[in-house]
Amino acid sequence: MEAITALARNCVFAFLTGCILLLPPAAAEEAADVATGTRLAELLRAARSVLSNYQSLINDPAVGDKHLDGERFTAEAIALYGKRTGVDLISGDLEARDQKLLQAQIEAMREVVDQQQDDINRPGIGFKGFVPAVFARLMNEKFATKVGNEALVRVTAPEVLVRNRKSLPDTWETRVINEVFSDPKRPKGDAYTEAAQVNGRPAFRMLLPEYYTDSCLSCHGEPKGEIDITGYPKEGGKAGDLGGAISIVLFK
Repeated sequence: MEAITALARNCVFAFLTGCILLLPPAAAEEAADVATGTRLAELLRAARSVLSNYQSLINDPAVGDKHLDGERFTAEAIALYGKRTGVDLISGDLEARDQKLLQAQIEAMREVVDQQQDDINRPGIGFKGFVPAVFARLMNEKFATKVGNEALVRVTAPEVLVRNRKSLPDTWETRVINEVFSDPKRPKGDAYTEAAQVNGRPAFRMLLPEYYTDSCLSCHGEPKGEIDITGYPKEGGKAGDLGGAISIVLFK
């Protein structure tokens, strides 16, 4: 089932504009789920971007205290989210579910960064291994411990590109990646949603494709097979290639 219709796409963040109220109940619920999933994905993306921007500082062996604690990090991630989306992350217009889930994401990223302080600030060592992919996995795992009975967020990829087995796509994600995202007629970047069973429970599922950018290619680009800074062989990817996907589950 292709759940993101043109109308639903126009209603992303529609809690702020009120258009969800004009939809029939089933369509309104779908549009609300799309908006929730989009918020969760965009906050994750903003947090990864902040960490990416600080890689040079984090990996500088000549600097001890980087002054990059969880409070500073989350403030910058929230600000970047607002800059990218044009809306405040948490406002009085949001439903209680969204406020709870977004707050759990904020707490998760803050805790992950604070728990990494010893490594981040360790002098005399260059590459720390605290890269955006590792950060995202840790953040999503911590998010699950807080609200996993209500929602799950994870980053996956085509199986041939997965470096950590914890990120392997499940059956549903594999089908969407192989059959939906591979369709050359499908608008690039469009998310896909379905109603599905997850762990025996009814749920709304959303998969948002992610494509390699130039900044990704130092680890995932060419020459294929060359060992990158993290110790893994490069995949030989090019800018614009499908490199992964953000998977959202909202339990009913």
